[in-house]
Amino acid sequence: MKRETERSEGDRMLLMLAALANPHRLRILAALATGGRNYVSQLAREIGISRPLLHLHLQKLEDAGLVVSQMELSSDGKALNYFDVSPFDVALTPAAIAAAASSLTTNPEP
Repeated sequence: MKRETERSEGDRMLLMLAALANPHRLRILAALATGGRNYVSQLAREIGISRPLLHLHLQKLEDAGLVVSQMELSSDGKALNYFDVSPFDVALTPAAIAAAASSLTTNPEP
């Protein structure tokens, strides 16, 4: 998959909008935005979904550049994958959409 910096503005907008078009992912972003960074198991309990399903949604959000992750060791030696919201600001104006559309690649990645 292309790195975030290699994608066109239009492709980045498509990924971001696709990631935001899911109620679970909106809840994940809301939980991280209001509660701060959190690790997968705790976040899954708070949102009320399984860890495998949460991982799937977190991957979509991370691919879209909406969250970042960082692996850390707990005091008892367990590896915990923490997630936090990336700063982002999306302007959905006709002009912004036109500019993004003009930069779409011919074969954008999903």
